[in-house]
Amino acid sequence: MRAGKTIFSQVIEWIHPEQFRRCVQRYGGNDRIRNFPCWDQFLAMAFAQLTYRDSLADIEVCLRSRPEQLYHMGFRSTIAHSTLADANRARDWRIYHDLAQTLIARARRLYAREPFGMDLEQTVYALDSTTIDLCLSLFPWARFRSTKAAVKLHTLLDLRGPIPAMIAISQAKQADMSILDELIIEPGAFYVMDRGYVDFARRYRFVLAGAFFVTRAKTNLQIHRLESRPVDPTTGVRSDQVVWLKLIKSIEHYPDRFRRVGYTNPDSGKSLVFLTNNFDLPALTIAQLYKSRWRVELFFKWIKQNLRIKHFFGTTENAVKTQVWIAVCVYVLTAILRKELRLEVSLSQILQILSVNVFEQMPLAELVAQSTSQNETLDSRNQLVFNMF
Repeated sequence: MRAGKTIFSQVIEWIHPEQFRRCVQRYGGNDRIRNFPCWDQFLAMAFAQLTYRDSLADIEVCLRSRPEQLYHMGFRSTIAHSTLADANRARDWRIYHDLAQTLIARARRLYAREPFGMDLEQTVYALDSTTIDLCLSLFPWARFRSTKAAVKLHTLLDLRGPIPAMIAISQAKQADMSILDELIIEPGAFYVMDRGYVDFARRYRFVLAGAFFVTRAKTNLQIHRLESRPVDPTTGVRSDQVVWLKLIKSIEHYPDRFRRVGYTNPDSGKSLVFLTNNFDLPALTIAQLYKSRWRVELFFKWIKQNLRIKHFFGTTENAVKTQVWIAVCVYVLTAILRKELRLEVSLSQILQILSVNVFEQMPLAELVAQSTSQNETLDSRNQLVFNMF
Protein backbone atom coordinates (compact mmCIF):
# COMPACT_ATOMS: atom_id res chain seq x y z
CA MET A 1 0.00 0.00 0.00
CA ARG A 2 1.36 3.45 -0.87
CA ALA A 3 1.36 5.89 2.02
CA GLY A 4 -0.20 8.60 -0.19
CA LYS A 5 -3.50 6.76 -0.48
CA THR A 6 -6.34 7.47 1.91
CA ILE A 7 -7.44 4.71 4.25
CA PHE A 8 -10.77 4.63 2.40
CA SER A 9 -9.00 4.01 -0.92
CA GLN A 10 -6.91 1.24 0.59
CA VAL A 11 -10.07 -0.57 1.67
CA ILE A 12 -11.88 -0.13 -1.64
CA GLU A 13 -8.92 -1.18 -3.79
CA TRP A 14 -9.49 -4.80 -2.76
CA ILE A 15 -12.35 -4.70 -5.29
CA HIS A 16 -11.05 -5.56 -8.75
CA PRO A 17 -12.26 -2.87 -11.22
CA GLU A 18 -12.99 -5.43 -13.94
CA GLN A 19 -15.17 -7.50 -11.62
CA PHE A 20 -17.16 -4.42 -10.70
CA ARG A 21 -17.46 -3.40 -14.35
CA ARG A 22 -18.89 -6.82 -15.24
CA CYS A 23 -21.50 -6.59 -12.48
CA VAL A 24 -22.57 -3.15 -13.73
CA GLN A 25 -22.59 -4.19 -17.38
CA ARG A 26 -24.65 -7.30 -16.63
CA TYR A 27 -27.61 -5.16 -15.52
CA GLY A 28 -26.99 -2.04 -17.61
CA GLY A 29 -26.25 0.03 -14.52
CA ASN A 30 -24.51 2.86 -16.40
CA ASP A 31 -26.73 2.87 -19.49
CA ARG A 32 -27.70 6.44 -20.41
CA ILE A 33 -25.89 7.73 -17.31
CA ARG A 34 -23.79 10.86 -17.90
CA ASN A 35 -22.97 11.76 -14.33
CA PHE A 36 -22.70 9.80 -11.08
CA PRO A 37 -22.02 6.25 -12.35
CA CYS A 38 -22.52 3.10 -10.27
CA TRP A 39 -18.96 3.27 -8.98
CA ASP A 40 -19.57 6.67 -7.37
CA GLN A 41 -22.85 5.36 -5.94
CA PHE A 42 -21.03 2.41 -4.41
CA LEU A 43 -18.26 4.60 -2.99
CA ALA A 44 -20.75 6.97 -1.37
CA MET A 45 -22.76 4.15 0.19
CA ALA A 46 -19.63 2.31 1.32
CA PHE A 47 -18.41 5.55 2.91
CA ALA A 48 -21.73 5.75 4.77
CA GLN A 49 -21.25 2.22 6.08
CA LEU A 50 -17.68 2.76 7.20
CA THR A 51 -18.30 6.10 8.90
CA TYR A 52 -21.81 5.42 10.28
CA ARG A 53 -23.64 8.20 8.42
CA ASP A 54 -27.30 8.77 9.33
CA SER A 55 -28.77 10.08 6.07
CA LEU A 56 -28.05 10.95 2.46
CA ALA A 57 -27.67 14.60 3.41
CA ASP A 58 -25.17 13.56 6.06
CA ILE A 59 -23.17 11.68 3.41
CA GLU A 60 -23.18 14.74 1.13
CA VAL A 61 -22.05 17.17 3.84
CA CYS A 62 -19.22 14.92 5.05
CA LEU A 63 -17.84 14.20 1.60
CA ARG A 64 -18.12 17.78 0.38
CA SER A 65 -16.19 18.93 3.44
CA ARG A 66 -13.08 17.22 1.99
CA PRO A 67 -13.20 18.23 -1.71
CA GLU A 68 -9.42 18.01 -2.14
CA GLN A 69 -9.48 14.29 -1.31
CA LEU A 70 -12.55 13.07 -3.20
CA TYR A 71 -10.70 12.47 -6.46
CA HIS A 72 -8.04 10.43 -4.68
CA MET A 73 -10.81 8.42 -3.00
CA GLY A 74 -12.12 7.44 -6.44
CA PHE A 75 -15.01 9.88 -6.88
CA ARG A 76 -15.41 11.40 -10.34
CA SER A 77 -18.77 13.13 -9.85
CA THR A 78 -20.25 15.83 -7.66
CA ILE A 79 -21.82 14.35 -4.53
CA ALA A 80 -25.47 15.38 -4.06
CA HIS A 81 -27.96 13.61 -1.82
CA SER A 82 -30.72 13.92 -4.45
CA THR A 83 -28.56 12.25 -7.09
CA LEU A 84 -27.62 9.46 -4.68
CA ALA A 85 -31.29 8.97 -3.78
CA ASP A 86 -32.18 8.63 -7.47
CA ALA A 87 -29.37 6.11 -7.98
CA ASN A 88 -30.49 3.99 -5.02
CA ARG A 89 -34.02 4.02 -6.33
CA ALA A 90 -33.26 3.25 -9.97
CA ARG A 91 -29.97 1.30 -10.24
CA ASP A 92 -30.57 -2.45 -10.14
CA TRP A 93 -29.74 -3.79 -6.68
CA ARG A 94 -28.49 -7.03 -8.28
CA ILE A 95 -25.31 -5.17 -9.30
CA TYR A 96 -24.26 -5.10 -5.66
CA HIS A 97 -25.63 -8.56 -4.97
CA ASP A 98 -23.33 -9.96 -7.65
CA LEU A 99 -20.40 -7.91 -6.35
CA ALA A 100 -21.01 -9.30 -2.86
CA GLN A 101 -21.04 -12.85 -4.22
CA THR A 102 -17.66 -12.25 -5.88
CA LEU A 103 -16.20 -10.94 -2.63
CA ILE A 104 -17.76 -13.76 -0.60
CA ALA A 105 -16.16 -16.37 -2.86
CA ARG A 106 -12.77 -14.77 -2.29
CA ALA A 107 -13.25 -14.45 1.48
CA ARG A 108 -14.32 -18.08 1.81
CA ARG A 109 -11.12 -19.22 0.15
CA LEU A 110 -9.11 -17.12 2.61
CA TYR A 111 -10.94 -18.53 5.63
CA ALA A 112 -11.29 -22.13 4.42
CA ARG A 113 -8.77 -23.42 6.98
CA GLU A 114 -10.14 -21.54 9.97
CA PRO A 115 -11.05 -23.76 12.95
CA PHE A 116 -14.55 -23.56 14.37
CA GLY A 117 -14.25 -25.68 17.50
CA MET A 118 -15.01 -29.14 16.11
CA ASP A 119 -12.78 -31.75 14.54
CA LEU A 120 -14.60 -32.12 11.22
CA GLU A 121 -13.18 -31.94 7.74
CA GLN A 122 -16.55 -31.24 6.13
CA THR A 123 -17.94 -27.75 5.68
CA VAL A 124 -20.58 -26.86 8.25
CA TYR A 125 -23.25 -24.28 7.48
CA ALA A 126 -25.79 -22.69 9.82
CA LEU A 127 -29.02 -21.47 8.24
CA ASP A 128 -31.30 -18.94 9.89
CA SER A 129 -33.08 -15.64 9.32
CA THR A 130 -33.53 -12.34 11.11
CA THR A 131 -36.23 -9.71 10.74
CA ILE A 132 -35.40 -6.05 10.06
CA ASP A 133 -38.28 -3.85 11.18
CA LEU A 134 -39.52 -1.02 8.95
CA CYS A 135 -42.10 1.74 9.23
CA LEU A 136 -45.30 0.66 7.47
CA SER A 137 -46.21 4.18 6.34
CA LEU A 138 -42.81 4.58 4.62
CA PHE A 139 -42.39 1.00 3.38
CA PRO A 140 -45.94 -0.16 2.42
CA TRP A 141 -44.51 -2.72 -0.02
CA ALA A 142 -43.03 -4.63 2.96
CA ARG A 143 -46.26 -5.06 4.93
CA PHE A 144 -45.77 -7.75 7.57
CA ARG A 145 -48.66 -7.26 9.97
CA SER A 146 -51.56 -4.82 10.11
CA THR A 147 -49.42 -2.13 11.75
CA LYS A 148 -45.91 -3.26 10.90
CA ALA A 149 -43.56 -3.65 7.94
CA ALA A 150 -40.37 -5.68 7.79
CA VAL A 151 -37.97 -7.55 5.57
CA LYS A 152 -36.29 -10.83 6.37
CA LEU A 153 -32.59 -11.51 5.96
CA HIS A 154 -31.92 -15.22 5.30
CA THR A 155 -28.30 -16.24 5.81
CA LEU A 156 -26.37 -19.44 5.23
CA LEU A 157 -23.25 -18.96 7.34
CA ASP A 158 -20.06 -20.91 6.76
CA LEU A 159 -18.89 -21.54 10.31
CA ARG A 160 -15.24 -21.46 9.25
CA GLY A 161 -14.68 -17.75 9.37
CA PRO A 162 -17.54 -17.10 9.58
CA ILE A 163 -18.44 -15.86 6.12
CA PRO A 164 -22.00 -15.85 4.70
CA ALA A 165 -22.12 -18.37 1.87
CA MET A 166 -25.58 -17.15 0.84
CA ILE A 167 -27.77 -14.20 1.76
CA ALA A 168 -31.31 -13.63 0.52
CA ILE A 169 -33.70 -10.79 1.27
CA SER A 170 -37.43 -11.42 1.32
CA GLN A 171 -40.56 -9.92 2.77
CA ALA A 172 -40.94 -10.90 6.42
CA LYS A 173 -44.17 -12.82 5.83
CA GLN A 174 -42.36 -15.36 3.64
CA ALA A 175 -41.96 -18.72 5.41
CA ASP A 176 -38.40 -19.58 6.38
CA MET A 177 -38.54 -23.03 4.82
CA SER A 178 -39.14 -21.61 1.34
CA ILE A 179 -35.53 -20.39 1.25
CA LEU A 180 -34.45 -24.05 1.05
CA ASP A 181 -35.58 -23.97 -2.58
CA GLU A 182 -32.83 -21.44 -3.35
CA LEU A 183 -30.00 -23.43 -1.78
CA ILE A 184 -27.39 -25.01 -4.01
CA ILE A 185 -26.67 -28.01 -1.82
CA GLU A 186 -23.01 -28.97 -1.43
CA PRO A 187 -22.41 -32.75 -1.31
CA GLY A 188 -20.82 -33.89 1.95
CA ALA A 189 -21.54 -30.64 3.81
CA PHE A 190 -23.56 -30.31 7.02
CA TYR A 191 -26.51 -27.91 7.22
CA VAL A 192 -27.66 -26.97 10.73
CA MET A 193 -31.17 -25.51 11.02
CA ASP A 194 -33.88 -24.92 13.59
CA ARG A 195 -37.45 -26.27 13.55
CA GLY A 196 -38.67 -23.55 11.22
CA TYR A 197 -37.03 -25.41 8.35
CA VAL A 198 -38.64 -28.82 8.95
CA ASP A 199 -40.21 -29.74 5.62
CA PHE A 200 -39.74 -33.35 4.62
CA ALA A 201 -39.99 -32.85 0.86
CA ARG A 202 -37.34 -30.14 0.95
CA ARG A 203 -35.30 -32.11 3.48
CA TYR A 204 -35.13 -35.10 1.17
CA ARG A 205 -33.21 -32.93 -1.33
CA PHE A 206 -30.25 -33.08 1.07
CA VAL A 207 -30.33 -36.88 0.95
CA LEU A 208 -30.45 -36.91 -2.83
CA ALA A 209 -27.57 -34.42 -3.00
CA GLY A 210 -25.38 -36.43 -0.63
CA ALA A 211 -25.39 -33.72 2.06
CA PHE A 212 -26.35 -33.90 5.73
CA PHE A 213 -28.83 -31.92 7.82
CA VAL A 214 -29.07 -31.47 11.58
CA THR A 215 -32.23 -29.93 12.97
CA ARG A 216 -34.56 -29.88 15.95
CA ALA A 217 -37.52 -32.25 15.86
CA LYS A 218 -41.05 -30.97 16.28
CA THR A 219 -42.90 -32.25 19.33
CA ASN A 220 -45.77 -33.75 17.29
CA LEU A 221 -43.53 -35.80 14.99
CA GLN A 222 -44.96 -39.29 14.46
CA ILE A 223 -42.35 -42.00 13.87
CA HIS A 224 -41.66 -45.74 14.03
CA ARG A 225 -38.51 -46.74 15.88
CA LEU A 226 -36.42 -49.21 13.89
CA GLU A 227 -33.30 -49.41 16.05
CA SER A 228 -31.95 -48.11 19.36
CA ARG A 229 -28.22 -47.58 19.66
CA PRO A 230 -26.24 -47.68 22.93
CA VAL A 231 -25.49 -44.28 24.47
CA ASP A 232 -23.33 -42.89 27.26
CA PRO A 233 -25.73 -40.97 29.55
CA THR A 234 -22.84 -39.13 31.24
CA THR A 235 -22.38 -37.10 28.00
CA GLY A 236 -25.96 -35.85 28.11
CA VAL A 237 -27.12 -38.09 25.26
CA ARG A 238 -30.37 -39.81 26.30
CA SER A 239 -31.19 -41.74 23.14
CA ASP A 240 -29.86 -42.55 19.68
CA GLN A 241 -32.43 -44.14 17.38
CA VAL A 242 -32.91 -45.01 13.74
CA VAL A 243 -36.51 -44.16 12.85
CA TRP A 244 -39.01 -44.11 10.00
CA LEU A 245 -41.89 -41.70 9.49
CA LYS A 246 -45.29 -43.05 10.42
CA LEU A 247 -47.72 -41.03 8.29
CA ILE A 248 -48.15 -42.15 4.67
CA LYS A 249 -48.14 -38.57 3.38
CA SER A 250 -44.86 -37.83 5.21
CA ILE A 251 -43.30 -41.01 3.80
CA GLU A 252 -44.18 -39.88 0.28
CA HIS A 253 -42.12 -36.73 0.87
CA TYR A 254 -39.26 -38.46 2.72
CA PRO A 255 -39.08 -42.19 1.80
CA ASP A 256 -35.99 -43.00 3.84
CA ARG A 257 -34.73 -43.54 7.38
CA PHE A 258 -33.26 -40.86 9.54
CA ARG A 259 -31.67 -40.61 12.94
CA ARG A 260 -33.27 -39.27 16.11
CA VAL A 261 -30.94 -38.14 18.93
CA GLY A 262 -32.22 -37.15 22.37
CA TYR A 263 -29.98 -34.90 24.43
CA THR A 264 -30.20 -33.15 27.80
CA ASN A 265 -28.05 -30.07 28.34
CA PRO A 266 -26.06 -30.80 31.53
CA ASP A 267 -25.91 -27.09 32.41
CA SER A 268 -29.51 -25.99 31.86
CA GLY A 269 -31.26 -29.36 32.13
CA LYS A 270 -33.17 -28.61 28.92
CA SER A 271 -34.07 -31.66 26.82
CA LEU A 272 -33.71 -31.46 23.05
CA VAL A 273 -34.40 -33.90 20.21
CA PHE A 274 -32.44 -33.71 16.95
CA LEU A 275 -33.04 -35.20 13.53
CA THR A 276 -30.27 -35.95 11.04
CA ASN A 277 -29.60 -38.12 8.01
CA ASN A 278 -26.04 -38.81 9.16
CA PHE A 279 -25.63 -42.25 10.75
CA ASP A 280 -21.86 -42.22 11.28
CA LEU A 281 -20.98 -39.36 13.63
CA PRO A 282 -21.25 -39.93 17.40
CA ALA A 283 -24.56 -38.82 18.88
CA LEU A 284 -22.79 -36.22 21.03
CA THR A 285 -21.23 -34.69 17.90
CA ILE A 286 -24.70 -34.29 16.41
CA ALA A 287 -25.76 -32.36 19.51
CA GLN A 288 -22.60 -30.23 19.35
CA LEU A 289 -23.25 -29.45 15.69
CA TYR A 290 -26.67 -28.12 16.53
CA LYS A 291 -25.20 -26.08 19.35
CA SER A 292 -22.92 -24.37 16.82
CA ARG A 293 -26.02 -22.84 15.21
CA TRP A 294 -25.93 -20.02 17.77
CA ARG A 295 -23.12 -18.46 15.74
CA VAL A 296 -25.46 -17.38 12.98
CA GLU A 297 -27.63 -15.63 15.59
CA LEU A 298 -24.55 -13.80 16.87
CA PHE A 299 -23.69 -12.92 13.28
CA PHE A 300 -27.08 -11.20 12.92
CA LYS A 301 -26.56 -9.35 16.19
CA TRP A 302 -23.09 -8.27 15.11
CA ILE A 303 -24.08 -6.87 11.72
CA LYS A 304 -27.04 -5.00 13.19
CA GLN A 305 -24.68 -3.35 15.69
CA ASN A 306 -21.84 -2.64 13.25
CA LEU A 307 -23.47 -2.02 9.86
CA ARG A 308 -26.13 0.42 8.66
CA ILE A 309 -29.01 -1.98 8.02
CA LYS A 310 -31.54 -0.82 10.61
CA HIS A 311 -32.02 2.72 9.28
CA PHE A 312 -32.44 3.08 5.54
CA PHE A 313 -31.61 6.00 3.24
CA GLY A 314 -34.41 5.20 0.78
CA THR A 315 -37.92 3.78 1.04
CA THR A 316 -38.24 1.71 -2.15
CA GLU A 317 -37.54 -2.00 -2.24
CA ASN A 318 -34.63 -1.40 -4.62
CA ALA A 319 -33.07 1.18 -2.27
CA VAL A 320 -33.37 -1.12 0.73
CA LYS A 321 -31.79 -4.07 -1.05
CA THR A 322 -29.05 -1.84 -2.48
CA GLN A 323 -28.12 -0.62 1.00
CA VAL A 324 -28.15 -4.13 2.49
CA TRP A 325 -25.97 -5.59 -0.27
CA ILE A 326 -23.45 -2.74 -0.10
CA ALA A 327 -23.32 -3.27 3.68
CA VAL A 328 -22.53 -6.94 3.03
CA CYS A 329 -19.80 -5.89 0.58
CA VAL A 330 -18.21 -3.66 3.23
CA TYR A 331 -18.34 -6.43 5.81
CA VAL A 332 -16.72 -8.98 3.49
CA LEU A 333 -14.14 -6.43 2.29
CA THR A 334 -13.12 -5.88 5.91
CA ALA A 335 -12.80 -9.64 6.43
CA ILE A 336 -10.67 -9.92 3.27
CA LEU A 337 -8.24 -7.13 4.16
CA ARG A 338 -7.94 -8.47 7.70
CA LYS A 339 -6.76 -11.81 6.36
CA GLU A 340 -4.65 -10.42 3.51
CA LEU A 341 -2.86 -7.92 5.76
CA ARG A 342 -2.61 -10.43 8.63
CA LEU A 343 -4.21 -8.03 11.10
CA GLU A 344 -4.36 -9.54 14.59
CA VAL A 345 -7.50 -7.70 15.68
CA SER A 346 -11.21 -8.38 15.40
CA LEU A 347 -13.47 -7.06 12.66
CA SER A 348 -15.18 -4.85 15.21
CA GLN A 349 -11.92 -3.17 16.09
CA ILE A 350 -10.97 -2.72 12.43
CA LEU A 351 -14.33 -1.06 11.69
CA GLN A 352 -13.95 1.19 14.73
CA ILE A 353 -10.52 2.28 13.54
CA LEU A 354 -11.68 2.80 9.96
CA SER A 355 -14.71 4.83 11.02
CA VAL A 356 -12.60 7.75 12.26
CA ASN A 357 -9.63 7.48 9.91
CA VAL A 358 -11.01 7.15 6.38
CA PHE A 359 -9.34 10.40 5.25
CA GLU A 360 -5.95 9.61 6.77
CA GLN A 361 -3.04 8.93 4.39
CA MET A 362 -0.87 6.18 5.80
CA PRO A 363 -0.57 2.41 5.29
CA LEU A 364 -3.65 0.66 6.68
CA ALA A 365 -1.66 -2.06 8.46
CA GLU A 366 0.47 0.60 10.13
CA LEU A 367 -2.63 2.52 11.25
CA VAL A 368 -4.16 -0.59 12.83
CA ALA A 369 -0.91 -1.53 14.56
CA GLN A 370 -0.49 2.02 15.84
CA SER A 371 -4.07 2.24 17.09
CA THR A 372 -3.99 -1.09 18.90
CA SER A 373 -0.60 -0.46 20.51
CA GLN A 374 -1.78 2.91 21.84
CA ASN A 375 -4.96 1.44 23.28
CA GLU A 376 -4.85 -2.25 24.15
CA THR A 377 -8.26 -1.99 25.77
CA LEU A 378 -10.26 -1.06 22.69
CA ASP A 379 -13.95 -1.66 23.21
CA SER A 380 -14.63 -5.36 22.60
CA ARG A 381 -18.32 -5.44 23.48
CA ASN A 382 -19.33 -6.23 19.88
CA GLN A 383 -16.77 -8.88 19.10
CA LEU A 384 -19.06 -11.87 19.65
CA VAL A 385 -18.10 -14.83 17.49
CA PHE A 386 -15.52 -12.80 15.59
CA ASN A 387 -13.06 -13.28 18.45
CA MET A 388 -11.99 -16.38 16.55
CA PHE A 389 -10.51 -14.25 13.78
